[in-house]
Amino acid sequence: MNHSIMQKREESPGHTHLRKTLDRLHKTYSACHEGNVATYIPELAKANPDHFGVAVVGIDGEIYEAGETSTEFTIQSISKAFVFGLAVETHGRDAVLKRVGVEPSGDAFNSLELRSSRKPFNPMINAGAITDTGMITGGTVKERMNKILRLLSDAAGRELRVDEDVYRSERETGHRNRAIGHLLKNVDLIEGEVEEVLDLYFQQCSVLLNARDLATMGATLANLGTNPVTGKEVLSFDSVRDVLSVMFTCGMYDFAGEWAFRVGIPAKSGVGGGILAVINRQLGIGTYSPRLDSMGNSVRGIRLCTDLAEEMGLHIFNFTNPGSSFIKATFAKK
Repeated sequence: MNHSIMQKREESPGHTHLRKTLDRLHKTYSACHEGNVATYIPELAKANPDHFGVAVVGIDGEIYEAGETSTEFTIQSISKAFVFGLAVETHGRDAVLKRVGVEPSGDAFNSLELRSSRKPFNPMINAGAITDTGMITGGTVKERMNKILRLLSDAAGRELRVDEDVYRSERETGHRNRAIGHLLKNVDLIEGEVEEVLDLYFQQCSVLLNARDLATMGATLANLGTNPVTGKEVLSFDSVRDVLSVMFTCGMYDFAGEWAFRVGIPAKSGVGGGILAVINRQLGIGTYSPRLDSMGNSVRGIRLCTDLAEEMGLHIFNFTNPGSSFIKATFAKK
């Protein structure tokens, strides 16, 4: 187990409290063995169900972690938030919203249903995400994937790569996504070849990262689009605002409403076992545990984030909780 903190200065009582809280919650939920690893993508079934890590990165660049925070897994649906941001950055909000809505669907993430307006409900379900992926510009699939990989790497603060085994597994078994792709093509939401767009989508979902990367990506969004560790600007403020808005309402599959009510922070989950959460202007949270519930969310990740939000007053509408003031004081830029 890796229980450590990277320090740039002498640790304050607030930082010590956060580190101890993460250690305690990690220990508590390590004993939880509910949920199962994803099996519909064969390579994902090989994940160790006992792996569990959590990391927090503040907008001051401080990194806190407990458990297996360096264990790599694939980003899966968490990539949707960033590709949506890239599409908005490239084409503008209005152009993207002509093709993809921003309404919660209440349906499974891989639903074949479109809205009555003949466009996907939101960018966080597969139909909306595939539409966004089709809007990424470039002469070839490789050029477009390089743009996506550059964005994800800049947000994480290190060079990321595609897990070729997972990518092949997704490509070989992604028949439902192919059905979604052809449905989108039928209503003119995809330009070009469906298989090329899907190949790009399978690759973006197969990017390898770890819980520390997720927390850094969350902190990048919390820091208005600038990576607080590297100082690199990744997305504009306007794009970040749109990404966080959709994450808050639609980011946790068909558990999104319950999450918004109980946890109250923008987040995105993936069937690889990751959860990325953002406390605006304060910090990013990344968790990894591949034991999933029936909706495709990490069981341990949800429980840890729920407790952390409750103890530290992270819910965006929890105005009177002193934890919010504590977090702001702890992570305020010096």
